[in-house]
Amino acid sequence: MKICRRFTTSIVLSVLLFLQSGIAVIAQNLEYDVVIRNGRVLDGSGNPWIAADVAIKDGRFLKIGKVTGKGKREVDATGRYVTPGWIDVMDQSGSVLRENGLADNKLMMGVTTAIGGEGGTPVPAEQIPEYFAQLQRQGISINFGTYFSQTQARVAVLGTSAKAPTADELDRMKGIMETAMKGGAIGMTTALIYPPSSYTTTEELIEVAKVAGKYGGIYASHIRGEGKELVQSIEEAIAIGEKGGLPVEIFHLKAAYQPGWGKLMREAGEKIEAARARGVDVAADIYLYTAGGTGLEATIPSWAFEGGHEKLLERLKDPNTRNRLKEEIKTGSPGWWNIVEAAGGWENIILVNAQNKDNERFQGKSLSAIAKELGKDPVDTAFDLVAQGTGRVTALYHMMSEEDIITALKFPWVSIGSDAGAALKPSTPDGLGLAHPRSYGNHPRLIARYVREKKVISLEEAIRKMTSWPATRMRLANRGTIKDGNWADVVIFDYEKIQDRATYERPLLYPTGIDYVLVNGGVVIDQGKHTGIKTGQVLYGPGRVR
Repeated sequence: MKICRRFTTSIVLSVLLFLQSGIAVIAQNLEYDVVIRNGRVLDGSGNPWIAADVAIKDGRFLKIGKVTGKGKREVDATGRYVTPGWIDVMDQSGSVLRENGLADNKLMMGVTTAIGGEGGTPVPAEQIPEYFAQLQRQGISINFGTYFSQTQARVAVLGTSAKAPTADELDRMKGIMETAMKGGAIGMTTALIYPPSSYTTTEELIEVAKVAGKYGGIYASHIRGEGKELVQSIEEAIAIGEKGGLPVEIFHLKAAYQPGWGKLMREAGEKIEAARARGVDVAADIYLYTAGGTGLEATIPSWAFEGGHEKLLERLKDPNTRNRLKEEIKTGSPGWWNIVEAAGGWENIILVNAQNKDNERFQGKSLSAIAKELGKDPVDTAFDLVAQGTGRVTALYHMMSEEDIITALKFPWVSIGSDAGAALKPSTPDGLGLAHPRSYGNHPRLIARYVREKKVISLEEAIRKMTSWPATRMRLANRGTIKDGNWADVVIFDYEKIQDRATYERPLLYPTGIDYVLVNGGVVIDQGKHTGIKTGQVLYGPGRVR
């Protein structure tokens, strides 16, 4: 009887051990959420690729190498490169993401993280925590962080006046910046060619920047001039960072002045290198096109905007004022960057969004051509188009050279920023209403044109410029490299097939060759199509107070 009981017990234990081992095998085989197999893994740090599998669990990289366990999702990356997700350090998606968090055009070109805020946040400083909470609550498909603009603080205190602030008014501005930094902004921006930002003095900017610096922020600037005054404008930005006690980022570095092509960009690089040599943390980003894009109102001298848009319209209606403005476009105006001169004339300024049904017929034409068709002077044509627009009338400005883009790409401290936002709807202009190819092709263009075609930089360096360097630059913890424990943002692409297809004539075409994009471990782009999932995260600045 005892022998029988022992035998029975032995059988039961054996069965239990067998079941447990079976469960362990199943658990081992389904150990990961995603396994990417057989890819050429570029870790993002500039190293050569390695042949490896990549295992992901709970949104993070868990193992890189030979992965024996199975994933709930298996992705075959044979013959393709596997890299960290690409970072857009100069984004314009802040407003659109509240209405549509999918960011199709960003993700289709490999962007998994975007840093917005050239013009600030779409809400006042005190509402930033709720703005971020809304994004997280509604869901976003990309990771997103944003700066707060010094101009927002200025307008909240002074409106659109050109006056200098009193000591009390300056203190109020600083208080607003402090609120923004505590709310999670990653730093302070300016866009100094646009009024009322252009009315701000260097001394005022330094004082407000000190607040952002106190909370670990970065100062990022669309500098005061990007043409013949480029070097002096960079010097101002460096001075603001040096005296304000914070790093400096030069937005969309460019030499937008034809007589200075081939010279100004080198001088700008030397100026930044000299500042870095003495310990100033200054760097820059670029987009990869020779045409910029902004409002047509940028062709109007800054002083005409004091008091706001209605005052501008009044001035444009007054013949004497209009004549003065026309003369200043020829001679220059204090505190205004002459973008007409930078573009080399009206024939290089192309209307892309008239914001007026009757004027849509002129879209895609130069201001010179439109003027000829209307029998007007190009200056009057530009003024009238601005006045007739029901929103911001936008244009392309062909004012940079390919040679200067190549020069800039060779600077190790240059990263990649699109100066474009997510589109509200797929295959439509971005949230700025600006149909520019950078909205759909900027990041893949780096590989297709400047690595594969022109061989300006290596593939490893191109990936570094879009991953580990901007992550380090923007203090994005646990991002930018494929490394155990880091957040699993990933781009899988075919080197031979990757191609930006968007052009100035057809700016809304998606790129090819990007097969998969993962954001925090979620497969957002699956064989070239958006899955609709929203695994993106809000990225908070270092001064955030919960």
